[in-house]
Amino acid sequence: MRLTQYSNFTLRTLQLVALRAPEIVTVDDVARAHRISKAHLVKVAGELARRGYIETIRGRRGGMRLARPADQITVGEIIRWTEAPLELVECFNAETNTCPLLGVCHLSRGLHRAMRAFLSVLDDMTVADIALNKSALLDRLEGRGQAASALLPAGAQ
Repeated sequence: MRLTQYSNFTLRTLQLVALRAPEIVTVDDVARAHRISKAHLVKVAGELARRGYIETIRGRRGGMRLARPADQITVGEIIRWTEAPLELVECFNAETNTCPLLGVCHLSRGLHRAMRAFLSVLDDMTVADIALNKSALLDRLEGRGQAASALLPAGAQ
């Protein structure tokens, strides 16, 4: 299983907004910190605002801030929304399933258990948790703790 870029960008946006709270964070701040396209982040920020996770502030000194406390936003709820529908295999969707083994397949049962366990772990993790080591995260994002080239994946330098 691999999460989409949309999920990653959404969580990174929430994380940076939580790290910088109570300051206002701009889409440009997130784009710069994570080296992500601003165009992608505008969509993410708009949807986060529409769903009530962030509050947007218009104007010259505008940006975004959390609309709810970071410890009340779970990673699980974000993943359920950004990855919906969570269908690991065809038989997870009763409307489109063509598998003749539905109802008797132990693989399907095991995958359902695995998905519940995966989401359970993420339900126990909040945005506050992923922003817990604030100093270390901000040092890395702002290039203070390590050379910028060291942040790139192996072979990308």
